[in-house]
Amino acid sequence: MTPVTEDNHSSQLQSQTDTTGTDDAPVGTYKSTLPGPLGTIDNAISWLESVMLAAGVLLMAANTIANVVGRFVFQSSIFFSEELNSILIILITFAGISYAARHGRHIRMSAIFDALPPRPRKVLMIFIAFVTAIFMFGLAWYALQYIMTQAGRGRLLPALQVPVWWTLVWVPFGFFMTGLQYLLTAIKNIIEPDIYLSTSVLEGYDDNEREV
Repeated sequence: MTPVTEDNHSSQLQSQTDTTGTDDAPVGTYKSTLPGPLGTIDNAISWLESVMLAAGVLLMAANTIANVVGRFVFQSSIFFSEELNSILIILITFAGISYAARHGRHIRMSAIFDALPPRPRKVLMIFIAFVTAIFMFGLAWYALQYIMTQAGRGRLLPALQVPVWWTLVWVPFGFFMTGLQYLLTAIKNIIEPDIYLSTSVLEGYDDNEREV
């Protein structure tokens, strides 16, 4: 049995968390490595993301299947199916941006970043995370203002007959969770010696990968 040295352990951790070397997120319950209340917030965001994404995908699948069965078996479609799927797409999309941020899956323009030495890279990563968090919180604020405007208009969905603004509540919520995720990423990079793309994903490439 080959002993696991510190270098091997670091290599394994890098490989497991590297976004260029793995296609899927780690399986299992997420557990934050941030200390104290920060870890509690991180775990809470992860739980909310999981519930929102799972509920959205399962409800969309059930709604679509039921609509197809109704159309071809009973010759009658579900009249609100399209509107319900539209609502669920909004839910999945804006829960998904927070989930992607947690797993370091957002597109990065990293040509300059990758060419820098470790210390400047770490400083730049903290700066990027902070600036992105500010933008996400700003978008959450503007989305909330937009929802308040829609609520004042009193418009209803034609089929479901529910206020239009109900379908948009996931937008500021998703932006806010994403902002929190990037803020926690910045803090993670401040308190840890390594460079992190997110609270759980180390920056870097596998030995068998190359930058494109």
